[in-house]
Amino acid sequence: MQRRSFLANSSAGLAAVGIAQAAGTGAAALDDKPTVIGIMGCSRGRDLLRDFLKMSNVRVKYVCDPDSGRLAGAAKVATDAGQKTEAIADFRKILDDKEVDALICAAPNHWHGPATIMGCNAGKHVYVEKPACHNPQEGEWMVAAAAKANRCVQVGTQRRSGPGYQEAIAKLHAGVIGKVYLSRCFFNRLRGSIGSGKDETPPDTLAYDLWQGPAPKRPYRSNVVHYNWHWFWHWGNGELGNNGVHGLDVCRWGLQVDYPIRTVSSGGRYCYQDDQETPDTQQVAWEFEGGKQITYQGLSCTQHPPGSLVSFYGTEGYMEIDGDGVYSIYDAKNKLVESGGKKAWGQEEHLKNFIDAIRANDPKMLAQPILSGHQSTLLCHLGNIAQRAGEVVKTNAKNGKWSDGALPNEYWRREYDPQWEKWIVS
Repeated sequence: MQRRSFLANSSAGLAAVGIAQAAGTGAAALDDKPTVIGIMGCSRGRDLLRDFLKMSNVRVKYVCDPDSGRLAGAAKVATDAGQKTEAIADFRKILDDKEVDALICAAPNHWHGPATIMGCNAGKHVYVEKPACHNPQEGEWMVAAAAKANRCVQVGTQRRSGPGYQEAIAKLHAGVIGKVYLSRCFFNRLRGSIGSGKDETPPDTLAYDLWQGPAPKRPYRSNVVHYNWHWFWHWGNGELGNNGVHGLDVCRWGLQVDYPIRTVSSGGRYCYQDDQETPDTQQVAWEFEGGKQITYQGLSCTQHPPGSLVSFYGTEGYMEIDGDGVYSIYDAKNKLVESGGKKAWGQEEHLKNFIDAIRANDPKMLAQPILSGHQSTLLCHLGNIAQRAGEVVKTNAKNGKWSDGALPNEYWRREYDPQWEKWIVS
């Protein structure tokens, strides 16, 4: 693949979009043509792949992963479904291909922001997995990149498209429990110790430099790849960003709030002494203007109660939504007055919504556009910043920024590997 070709496409993203719109090819004016996508990341991306393969109007042209074993597995899934799909290690080939309409980013968190920005600049629509970004600055850049290129950027907090959640939130907004002032969520998972790793030579099956990508280079360690990167600040965002973001997004949706004014966190690494940097036990509270609050509890060393739950408190009652989208409504005296919903997380509906928005070339159709996804992800970042700094973090209700000069800038944004920075930093 020619890097010169990629740079030309990237630097002329808007021009490429304009040409595509005029010619009726590429990322616009799809008419009856299938929507062509490339999937980056073949672990979580493999789940998305299976659902995309069910759609008659979607063609999966590429699957991409720096791990040759994972890549081969995803390619086989596509081949078995009758699709002619190319397996590649470097996602930039997807961006170079003018036939591709959308990039699906299901790579690790440190890739979410950079890949989305690069995708938009290359004229592609983007579906990016949760959390939207690795740090707050990336979220702001992603919002700007999507707006500049007029691309559909959907964040993978799929409960926004879940029929049970939509039904419950509609009732909430209609006043079924009065004025809503508090929302709580939790996520529990029984996770073991990650132990103490050591620097090693990466396996031959892994292109480790591509896996690290925009993150400043670190030696390969035995207990990081493939999943434990979640528990290191250099690549991940802890359980709060990993799974907590789902519940927090529903909380923020139900409360109808955008940015908090105050964030406080407590917790730590209580159960094991190992290499993990992020908390295994954490409680966070966010306050918003208008007398509203969201709280989160994350427990990584217990399975009781299992899974996740979101609840809302109003002046006239209480609503609870389980992890599958089934809800219960109680009056102020704790009497069950209504129940409903449907056991469905909303993933298939969320992906269909994304494809429909692409085909209409209309970002306003998205169930979870990048701005809303950034706002929910920012709650995770602020919670982790409050935890790491040991401070109450006060922020602007209009944009989520803090004015405390004592907080390290590295909490808001990160440094990048020099070879990638020119494609990411605005």
